[in-house]
Amino acid sequence: MIDIIKYPSERAERKISEIALRRPGADPELEARVIEIIRAVKSEGDAAVLRYARRFDAPGLEEGRLRVSDEEIDAACREVDSDFMSIIRTAIRNIEEFHKRQLRYSHFMTAPDGTFIGQAVRPVRAAGVYAPGGRGGETPLISSVLMNVIPATLAGVRDIAMITPPRKDGSINPFLLAAAREVGVGRIYRAGSAWGVAALAYGTESIPPVDVIAGPGNIYVALAKKLLSGEVGIDMIAGPSEILILADSSARADYIAADLLSQAEHDAMASAVCITTEENLAGDISAQLSRQLAALPRADTAAASIDRYGAVFVVHEMDAAFELANRIAPEHLELHLEEPFLWLGKVENAGAVFIGDYTPEPVGDYFAGPNHVLPTAGAARFASALGVDDFLKKTSVIAYSRAAFQRDARSIIRLAELEGLTAHAASVRIRLGDKSGK
Repeated sequence: MIDIIKYPSERAERKISEIALRRPGADPELEARVIEIIRAVKSEGDAAVLRYARRFDAPGLEEGRLRVSDEEIDAACREVDSDFMSIIRTAIRNIEEFHKRQLRYSHFMTAPDGTFIGQAVRPVRAAGVYAPGGRGGETPLISSVLMNVIPATLAGVRDIAMITPPRKDGSINPFLLAAAREVGVGRIYRAGSAWGVAALAYGTESIPPVDVIAGPGNIYVALAKKLLSGEVGIDMIAGPSEILILADSSARADYIAADLLSQAEHDAMASAVCITTEENLAGDISAQLSRQLAALPRADTAAASIDRYGAVFVVHEMDAAFELANRIAPEHLELHLEEPFLWLGKVENAGAVFIGDYTPEPVGDYFAGPNHVLPTAGAARFASALGVDDFLKKTSVIAYSRAAFQRDARSIIRLAELEGLTAHAASVRIRLGDKSGK
């Protein structure tokens, strides 16, 4: 069912390479199609967005209906059940409580000579959030709305727009609309995929442009964000989902198999890996995967993921397990260990760490509070989870007194001249009244 591989070995290295190289953005034909979409939206605006929406999502979508009306959102809020709203509100409180600790503030410092320096921290003017509709709008990623909008709101962004692909009849899933209303999304548009991202970046007649775009999506969304980065800020280029589980003799095979499948069901390119010191456990995990997979509605997708990018690596000691885990730098890292907190300091590279038998990855996806938008494909070596910082900009502030300027002027001149930037040096020298050029 799943490859069981001893590590280190040549076979292990081949498998690790296959997992590391599963990056879907390398298709030049696909990238060319996304570039064509972006150019069409930039030049044609609403007309291009409608054309693509009708072609791929809602054939009968009418002009003037890109924006979801307040009446539609009101109706959606009446349609969803009170239990759902109670769950959403609790999740919102948890996410807000966690992200409040990420808030930054402007800071300034002065010196006796009159030097005044600091940093002004301000939110971006407008942010756009992509909310995948999932299966034609029938399985919307409600949690992504919460995880992307709440940090933006806490950062102080006043204008938050959401785009999401419509269902075939042009409607939006009511649970998605109700969640968006609950977290304060100001405007919602029926626009998915690359054309929706391009509309947020450049603006159209109906969709004002934003400064930052965040949120997960399919390969078209990921490529559009990548190509538009620089025109607009983005959160990250998120690749296929991945999970890595470290397990010792105390671990339960059924729990591990269930958690591996929780990510494998996302996408045939998702990666589900376990590293263990126990060869018997590896066999038990494989048996459990076969048993549990049979009951999954998304069994075909999960099976393809496990077959291509799943593995159980068997190592001789736990230190080697952590060495390999840090090398892979997974999006989600679970510790199924007898004393997990004793090992936590060994974790160097991971998007998020889930500790113990009762902290499966979905706890973080939906409810605990930390953000579930995480670096993938090894990016945890240098990147972090989505947070308040992604919606802030920091402006340096500098003011020198005459005394401070005179103290530092000759040093600044010397450095400018070493770099061959004589006009830089001259702008300092002229303030010294030095006309000698020396």
